[in-house]
Amino acid sequence: MKFQFAHNNFNVVDLDKSLAFYDQALGLKETRRFEAPDGSFILSYLSDGVTPHELELTWLRDFDRDSYNLGDNEFHLALTVDDMEAAHLKHLEMGCICFENPDMGIYFIIDPDGYWIEIVPAK
Repeated sequence: MKFQFAHNNFNVVDLDKSLAFYDQALGLKETRRFEAPDGSFILSYLSDGVTPHELELTWLRDFDRDSYNLGDNEFHLALTVDDMEAAHLKHLEMGCICFENPDMGIYFIIDPDGYWIEIVPAK
C-alpha cells in the first residue's frame, strides 16, 4: 500500500480575493472548480503547473463570520523558489511578509485569510 499527497485545503472568506492573491504572490492558477448544485460551497483547485500537489480553496456560502479561527497551530504550506531575492522583493512590495528567519534563509507570507506560506530557496 502506498499513499501520495493529493492536496491541502484552506477555507477562504472571499474566493476571488484569494485566487488573485495566490496568482500574484505565488503564480498558482486555478485548474479546476466544483460548485455545489445548491450554491452552498465552491471548491477551487490551484496548481503550480509543475508538481501534482494542489491547494484546494473552499468557499462556504453560509459561513457567518468575518474570518476563520486558525487557532494556535503553526500549520502552513511551504513552497520552494528558484530566485529567493526576486521573490522576497515581490512579497515585500505586496506587503505580505509576516515573518523572516534570515539565519535559516526562509521567510513566510500571509494570505488574505491569515494562512502562512513558507518560502524556501530551491536547492
